[in-house]
Amino acid sequence: MDSIASTPQSMPTPTVPLDVTDQQNSALLEDTLNLLNTGAPDKAGQHGLAEIDRWIEVLRASERPGLAKIIQELKTLQSQLTASDTQAHDLAETLASLGNETSKVAEETIGDYGAPLAQLGKLLIKLGSTLSR
Repeated sequence: MDSIASTPQSMPTPTVPLDVTDQQNSALLEDTLNLLNTGAPDKAGQHGLAEIDRWIEVLRASERPGLAKIIQELKTLQSQLTASDTQAHDLAETLASLGNETSKVAEETIGDYGAPLAQLGKLLIKLGSTLSR
């Protein structure tokens, strides 16, 4: 009997559409900016992982094209943060890539999200640069 198939990790994630309001999007963006403005979250802390989970769900629910790369980078970051052998330069590379992708989305964003997304992109790139030293 294949015990791997019955592990929780191999269970498919339910794809229930998430209805996210502008107010919830703004709150998530603000929470993330506040978290990152205090510096890189502690690797052992769960708050950063919870933020990543929230972003993955919100981005999946979005109907905007071009978010697949960001979701992929968030999943990579999540894996790196939970692995015991992740090197700082790998994290730095993922954060920089995530920052660049976020900045691209910010440039194409109309309305109230453009400036905060641009700020988030810059913060992610800055954190990546800090870790790569």
